[in-house]
Amino acid sequence: MKLFQNIYNILYRYPLSLLTIATIIYLTLFYKSDDKTPTFQHLDKIVHFTMYAGLCSVLWFEYMCSHKRINFTNITLGAVVLPILFSGGLEIAQSTITTTRKGDIYDFLFNTLGVLSAILFSLYVSRPIIKKYHLYKKQIKEE
Repeated sequence: MKLFQNIYNILYRYPLSLLTIATIIYLTLFYKSDDKTPTFQHLDKIVHFTMYAGLCSVLWFEYMCSHKRINFTNITLGAVVLPILFSGGLEIAQSTITTTRKGDIYDFLFNTLGVLSAILFSLYVSRPIIKKYHLYKKQIKEE
């Protein structure tokens, strides 16, 4: 029963984060862009930066909406370290399990920069808005 409660808590607290993670997995491992799309040099680096800045921002936002006080150990692990490790794992997966994609250390670098920039955005933009408008979710009773 405790397992189902934990799964429910994660689904309740982090639905947008889970959707963002699923979208990143799809785009990274399964999506193949057509060559007809207009592009410019290093567009993919901007996309990588944006995907992980978005992921980390959503994680921070949902965390802050679920907790009135920030536990910096939890948020650092959940919204900084894990997304960076996740991005590294996906870059390795691109190199090893896909035939249409390749891993790139610069993609990983831009993923990491996206995560780190989202920290500043979350602390100095999102957090004051959440506090001002009391956007906290109802606390789930933890058993």
